[in-house]
Amino acid sequence: MSQDNNLAKGFLIGFLAGGAVGAVVALLTAPKSGKELRADIKMKSEEYLDEAEKYLTEAKDKARELINEGKKKSERIIHDAKSKSEDILKDAEKVIKDAKVKTTDAFYSGKEKIESEADRIKSSVKAGLDAYKEAKNS
Repeated sequence: MSQDNNLAKGFLIGFLAGGAVGAVVALLTAPKSGKELRADIKMKSEEYLDEAEKYLTEAKDKARELINEGKKKSERIIHDAKSKSEDILKDAEKVIKDAKVKTTDAFYSGKEKIESEADRIKSSVKAGLDAYKEAKNS
């Protein structure tokens, strides 16, 4: 394990030393003076800032579009839900109205049957009583 640790340390030290040597060589072989190099760095940094600002503006615009699109979709969903619930309420009211009509019809039909049966029973009872009285008197 210590051998792996030593290998990792050696690699890291070599990497850092190589990076430092490369940086020194790049500065020594650069064809521009320090002023020119700083001006180029400043110009490049301004370009990167401008690009970052453009990217940020585009991201804001896209976010705004997505939010508006989401609002429109949610409004459409809410509208559809309201209209469907209204349709369901209308259907329920129609079912209740039909049930009331059928119940009323059934009630009056049953009432008529009961009244006709009551009249028939009354006439049967009366006929029975009349027959009994006649049989008793004879």
